[in-house]
Amino acid sequence: MTFQASEQSGDTAFAPVLSLDNITKTFPGVKALDGVELHLYAGEVTALIGENGAGKSTVVKTLTGIYQPDGGQIMLDGKPVHFPTPQDAADAGVTAIHQETVLFDELTVAENVFIGHAPKNRFGLIDTKAMHAKTTEILASIGAPIDAGVKLKDLGIASRHLVAIARALSVEARVVIMDEPTAALSQTEIEELYDLVDTLKAQGKAILFISHKFDEIFRIADRFTVFRDGQFVGAGKMADIKEAELVQMMVGRAVEQLFPKRHAEIGDEVLKVVGYSHPTEFEDINFTLRRGEILGFYGLVGAGRSEFMQSLIGITRPSKGVVRIDGTVQVIRSPADAIQAGIVYVPEDRGKQGAIVDMPIFQNVTLPSLHKTSRNGFIRLAEEFAMAREYTERLDLRAASLNTNVGALSGGNQQKVVIAKWLATQPRVIILDEPTKGIDIGSKAAVHDFMSELAAQGLSVIMVSSEIPEILGMSDRVIVMREGRMVVELQGDDLSPETLVRHAVGIQTKGDAA
Repeated sequence: MTFQASEQSGDTAFAPVLSLDNITKTFPGVKALDGVELHLYAGEVTALIGENGAGKSTVVKTLTGIYQPDGGQIMLDGKPVHFPTPQDAADAGVTAIHQETVLFDELTVAENVFIGHAPKNRFGLIDTKAMHAKTTEILASIGAPIDAGVKLKDLGIASRHLVAIARALSVEARVVIMDEPTAALSQTEIEELYDLVDTLKAQGKAILFISHKFDEIFRIADRFTVFRDGQFVGAGKMADIKEAELVQMMVGRAVEQLFPKRHAEIGDEVLKVVGYSHPTEFEDINFTLRRGEILGFYGLVGAGRSEFMQSLIGITRPSKGVVRIDGTVQVIRSPADAIQAGIVYVPEDRGKQGAIVDMPIFQNVTLPSLHKTSRNGFIRLAEEFAMAREYTERLDLRAASLNTNVGALSGGNQQKVVIAKWLATQPRVIILDEPTKGIDIGSKAAVHDFMSELAAQGLSVIMVSSEIPEILGMSDRVIVMREGRMVVELQGDDLSPETLVRHAVGIQTKGDAA
């Protein structure tokens, strides 16, 4: 099915506030945008959808005056406009709320909101009283009960996010760009953000919403625009399209399912954890893991899943508990002990914990396996490259060369480097903590496919995930944790979104599996 922009297919009830028409942008050796179009409407949310490298970030930087297009036209209220600087874009009412907006801990909320454009009195000095009053007004307009005079360092993550939104709205925005706004938020905070988006729509703002999460896109967007490889693929209304059709538009091929779980023969017990406890993070964790099995761990933020996994691989020490591999007790006091025992861990925060972003791909992949690529204390470069090539090719890593620094890769390809690094150690058990967080739909499908392949080859997989479709689509069994404890183990017909959520939040009904 092919979709085109809705105003081209008969919907002329109102014109877009902001449009990109045939925009091109070229960097050395790369055509980032190739004749793309985008239309944003007052009081509506348009989801910009595409894989990493599709051109979404370049469009945001073009709209906000950071980049200048090489060709095409930006239209505001039907008239050509040009944004030579970010300030020009802001003056025109175009503002962006980024995933990681820079704020200042030692400044007050009001100072953060109006930094760089604070109101002045007749003497040219900052009018603190007016600044606080305007900040309070903006915060009230988005339903944020935050004191304009409190220092930012005294606020929680969700409140800081609201301050970033207030800062964006302080320029009297007509167009609000939200770039992965829920990446660091809990489910409760995400629901509050949805309410805020509804408020902004009611105020007549035109909203561009960028997210990798399809449930968010279908929940919040009125329209969609799809880019692929820097080109416009199609656009339309969310009510007129299904998830499978969007995926096909994104990746250029039919993706029958996002969670390609293959059949794997479940073999003998590989890992057994008995009575694992920590003084503050988790208590009395007991489970087994078999060869070829994918065991999912589900829970809300603060459930203790990641903390348990980090203790299991020796980052923190448990107060008690026993780990057995193939029936043999393993004493794990450090990550090196875990690797020696055959247990490896792919962390949630790949940028800080999973990879050294300023080092090239091949060195990241071989780092835990240098004893395999060295002789008499000297590293053999050819063997390093051979090992890195073997495991990155298995994961279909996309990079100019293995000499490319990891920091230059997309999120999905960074994740593949981290997975390749640990696979090169030839583990018995691999722990994947939020393996597809922050990566695009095509990369998610690739990671899921490879995860399933690993299980089919006999590797035992533990997958920690907050995404219910991922948990349901990839797991043979699921352990639900709440407040540091295992509350239930589910499989087969007992697995459903409703059952997972009920156990995760502590609401159980008669008939739930125990």
